[in-house]
Amino acid sequence: MLKGLGGLGDMAKMMKAAQEMQGKMTEAQEALEKITVEGESGAGLVKATATAKGELVGLEIDPSIFNPTEKEVVEDLILAAIKDAQAKANGRMQSEMAKITEGLGLPAGMKNPFGG
Repeated sequence: MLKGLGGLGDMAKMMKAAQEMQGKMTEAQEALEKITVEGESGAGLVKATATAKGELVGLEIDPSIFNPTEKEVVEDLILAAIKDAQAKANGRMQSEMAKITEGLGLPAGMKNPFGG
């Protein structure tokens, strides 16, 4: 037999593993769009909901904070809730991606080589 085929076999295994990883990353990206997190501020007076990818999908404001003389406070609470939701979304995305890279035997914290 040809001695060089061993290298080609290893390359084929690596390509198959890369394709599997790309498939799992695509699935994970789709799942991140369905996972939601909730950020809040003002002890729950303002709540922001975001996908794990960080897209804001909902905003809930307790009517008790609507006081025209406290407009800046309301704006600050809204921004704080959105930032909290985005921070939680980022954390959730990191943990979901870590599950995949660990499952594939990749080092923790490795960036998605397929653009995710």
